[in-house]
Amino acid sequence: MKLVKTMLSAGVALAVAGGAWAQDVKVDYDKAANFGAIKTFSLKLGTGWGNQIGEKRVTDEITEALTAKGWALAPEGQANAQVVLHGASETKHSLNTYYSGMGGYRWGGMGTSTTTPTEYVVGTLLVDIFDAKGKNLIWRGIAQDEASNNTEKNIKKVTKAIEKLFKEFPPGSAPKK
Repeated sequence: MKLVKTMLSAGVALAVAGGAWAQDVKVDYDKAANFGAIKTFSLKLGTGWGNQIGEKRVTDEITEALTAKGWALAPEGQANAQVVLHGASETKHSLNTYYSGMGGYRWGGMGTSTTTPTEYVVGTLLVDIFDAKGKNLIWRGIAQDEASNNTEKNIKKVTKAIEKLFKEFPPGSAPKK
């Protein structure tokens, strides 16, 4: 569990090191894992983000996504796979500089610049799937996006992120091109 927390911290730190961006979703998995043998899963919250309504919404949507892929929810200890969710948010800061007028320092003309600080929140959702028998990590999905002050927009962003995370799940299920 300590390794997962360390990887989560490192992943969040690396992933949010930048400015505002569009939704970013990344998936990785163990190519040797037999996803076809997995029929059941249990789900638990590993690291909550302090919003019980949002946490329930995300767990419900992930449960729905996995059951749509043919997996069935089972009690912990009786499932083939253990799904663990981690959430985090971070307040980010950026500076935006706008120039107006003619010339500037380089051309010796008159011009002005205005720099405005901006603060925004980036949310990160990390979904880990472990083989319940061997306790090995077999799949990881990370989704992140800038949070909005509008709850409905955030709900749509979460839904879209989960759709993207599980679009080609289980690995190898997407048609070959």
